[in-house]
This record gives sequence, C-alpha cells and structure tokens, in this order.
Amino acid sequence: MIYLKTREEIELMRESALLVSRTLGLIAAEIKPGVTPLYLDKLAEEYIRSNGGIPAFKGYQGAHGPFPATLCISINEEVVHGIPKDKPLLEGDIISVDCGVKKNGFFGDHAYSFAVGEIKEELKKLLQVTKECLYKGIEQMVSGNRIGDISYAIQQHAEKNGYGVVRELVGHGLGKNLHEEPEVPNYGSRGNGPKIKEGLVLAIEPMINLGKKNVKQLNDGWSIVTADGLPSAHFEHDVAIIDGKPEILSSFAFVEEALNKK
Repeated sequence: MIYLKTREEIELMRESALLVSRTLGLIAAEIKPGVTPLYLDKLAEEYIRSNGGIPAFKGYQGAHGPFPATLCISINEEVVHGIPKDKPLLEGDIISVDCGVKKNGFFGDHAYSFAVGEIKEELKKLLQVTKECLYKGIEQMVSGNRIGDISYAIQQHAEKNGYGVVRELVGHGLGKNLHEEPEVPNYGSRGNGPKIKEGLVLAIEPMINLGKKNVKQLNDGWSIVTADGLPSAHFEHDVAIIDGKPEILSSFAFVEEALNKK
C-alpha cells in the first residue's frame, strides 16, 4: 500500500532529510586520501545522535543479519551497501556515501558520491551524469505522471552516455518506514507503474555503472559490486509532491559548501 503524507508529515520528513544532508556535509569535509571509512562512520553516528536522530541503517535487518554501521560507504566498484572498514581511502577513489536517519518518527535517506583527491576524467563524467540522472528523474515526479516516467528518464540519460543501469536495486517510498511502496526502478517505460499523487514521498536513487549493468553480492551479505569490476556512482534525494510538483526535502548544499571550501 502507498501511504500519502499530509503537509505536517512532510515537514517532519524534511527535518529528517536535512539531518541526513547536514551529516553528508560533515562527511564531505573529511573525505581525503588516508582517511578511513570507519572514521567517517563514527563521525556520522555521533553527529546524528547529538542532533536527536537515530541512525536508520545501523542494525537494519537483512537476509544475512543486521547491518553493522551508520553509513553505507561503497568504494569504486562497490555499488551500494558497502560496510565501512579500517582501510584508508586512496587518491583517485570514488566513494558513495548513503545515510539514513529516523527523527520525529519519520525517515530521511539520501546519498552522494565523492571524489577522493584527484580522479580520472572518465570518473568525473560518471559522477556528473549520475547526478544529472537523479534530477532528470525528479523532473518527471509530477501529479498525474507514473513511476515509469521517472524510471524512463533516468535510464535514457544514463544509457545515452554509454553507462549501465543497475536493475536489482531500486528507489522507494519513504515515511514512517525506511522502505515503503512504491518501488522506483532506474529503468522502465513511460506510462507504467503507480500514478504519482499529492503527498507521495519518494527516495529516488540512480545507481549507474561505468561498465555493464550486471552486479553481484559479496560474501559479507551486504556489499553489492559491479560484475565487471568497473566503478559505479550513486546519488539520492528525498522528494515530496506538494501542489502537484516535486519538492526536494533533502539538500546537496551542505556537501557542496564543504567541497568548495577544500
């Protein structure tokens, strides 16, 4: 069942989403060669808890047990659900940082992919196009359209640039639960899927591979990696339908401010 939110609920969700946004901004300032994902994870957990939130991912029950960390940190060929480790980041890596919080009974959940130091031009383009895919998807999230319109816009832009679009993992509804209906694939046909209505809140999250679309899961039961070993990027926003149009509840402003100061 799809749960449509009231204006009051959407405002509470905005608070949760912006706590995630500020957490990602804090992390953005710290990302550089030599820093460990485990250090970033500790920072994020302390910040979320000190601001009245609860890390949404830590303890989240999967098929192979609970997720052990606050952040999903996925490096290079890792697509999503990477477990933060004590191995330092290297110059030239790209990392996707996905963060979720629960605050005021509602969830926020969004992600940003970062360059570690100087990266290759082909990776800069992958990050840029994946972020563009996100906004092209959001443009289609208007009352009367269908979920497939979002999916189609994301897929077309990614494949036009020669990239693979992950099929096994999708965006989703968001609210009092971290994952709600409807699913929001990053591929599909226009005019398909549930109709977009006032009060719908979605986590839209393109996962785009430099190479082919195929992925596999590692033995840790969480980390998803590209089958061909080529890098992948991931961007995510929380978006609500207000007055028939998409309004982004999360923000990349905190991340961009931190990156501009570097």
